[in-house]
This record gives sequence, C-alpha cells and structure tokens, in this order.
Amino acid sequence: MSLPFCVGCGCTTVINNFLRAVHELEYEDLRKFVFCSGIGCAGWIPSPYFKADSIHTPHGRSIPVATGVKFVRPDLNVVVFGGDGDIAGIGVGHLVHAARRNLDIMVVMVNNMIYGMTGGQVAPTTPIGTKTTTTPYGSFEQPLDVIRLVAAAGASYVARWTTSHGEQLKEALKKAIVTKGFAFVETVSPCPTAFGRRAGFNNVAEMFRWFRHNSVPLEEAEKMTMEELASKIVVGDYVDRKIPTFTETLFKTIREAKKGAKKN
Repeated sequence: MSLPFCVGCGCTTVINNFLRAVHELEYEDLRKFVFCSGIGCAGWIPSPYFKADSIHTPHGRSIPVATGVKFVRPDLNVVVFGGDGDIAGIGVGHLVHAARRNLDIMVVMVNNMIYGMTGGQVAPTTPIGTKTTTTPYGSFEQPLDVIRLVAAAGASYVARWTTSHGEQLKEALKKAIVTKGFAFVETVSPCPTAFGRRAGFNNVAEMFRWFRHNSVPLEEAEKMTMEELASKIVVGDYVDRKIPTFTETLFKTIREAKKGAKKN
C-alpha cells in the first residue's frame, strides 16, 4: 500500500506508533475509536488508512466536530489528528476552549513547523529566522509554544516528543488514549520538502540528528535560561492530572436539572 506522504515525513512514524499504542493497550481493532482530522498532511493519517470510522473536516474544524461526536457517543475514544497549521493556527481557538473545558477527547498535533501541504508558508510554530515561502528573509515572529498554552488552559494530559523518540512517543500516546479528559500530544516532525530544504537541511537524516541534538528533557529545561532554550525542543510529560471532564460535568448538570424539574 502506498502512502501520500513525502519520503522522510514524520506522519508515517505517528501512524506506526499510534497503532503500536493501541495494540499494546490490547484493543483487538479500532471499533471503539472515531477519528477526526482537518486539512493538511496529518489529516491523511486516519483516513483511509485506519479501518475505522473517521470524519474529514474543513481546515481547523476537527475539534468542534470531535466535540459533537463525543456528546453523542461518550463511550467511544474520539481522536483528532492534525498539523500545527490546522490545530494551532486556524483551529487554535477551538484547541484552547477544548482544553479549558477538559473535553474528553485526544488530540495528536504533528508539528512540522510549517504549512507543508499548502505551499510552505510560515506557521505559528515556525522557528524565528526560518525561511519560508512567505518569509523569504526569515521568520520574524516568535513561535507559539502550543504545549504550554494547552497545559495552562486546563488539559488533563499534555506531552511533547519528536519522531526521533519512538518509544517515548508511543508511551505518551498510550497515556493519552487512557486519559479521562483532554489529552494533547505534540509530535515534532520533519517536513523535508517544505521546511527542511528551506531551513538548510541537506536530508532527513540531518533533521533527525537536529531533533536529537536539540531536544531537552523538561526536568533539565526548568534549570535553563530563556536564552539557552531559544533553539531547543523541550520534550516530556508537561501535565498528567485527574480533574473532572466536560462530559462528566455536562451530564451531571443535566441529571440535576431533571431532578429539579420533577420537584417543581
């Protein structure tokens, strides 16, 4: 079976590790899952390659669609796949409020630091100084630290790894699947076609080495200055906590309202 991704694209690594996570959690198939995705390279991850129910949505709108699915079928694992442009750019408002509500869904953001499929434009996550089609002299904006934004908004589980951290990524995906509440896993991924060649990388191997060399565990990063962290990728579990989910509080409110109506 051929895949639509460029050679070296990290989406194939995400597919592999997500399916490994599902297998190790002893799911026999994907019948207990529904997948939602938007526009972009990462939007191709679940459909048509997963034998499961999936919904392909307009750009940036996968999270509100996933919200509706979770309301109708709270018994299912609802998983969103998207790129940084889809999730943190066009759909960032939906992302923040899903985390604030602690909506019981899982979001996997494949961060290739650029709008890869639509022409290589600068994205909210593009490192400062990087050349793109819309910033030919280098990006002049500070990148958005999506992980810290989601953690601060109120998510239950938040983690970041790169595609060069296969085992750690798989374990993070396993944690996200079993989390009750909003789970967010950022996967920093190579885009050799739109990002790599403009950023000065000769091949994908160089990008993987760059990921490894520039990745810093969260525990170490907390001891470093902002200047020292300027070009680093801080990896690890940022948040892992148990707090009431939006689905739980919603249905609790409905039950209490019905009791009140009967008394009246």
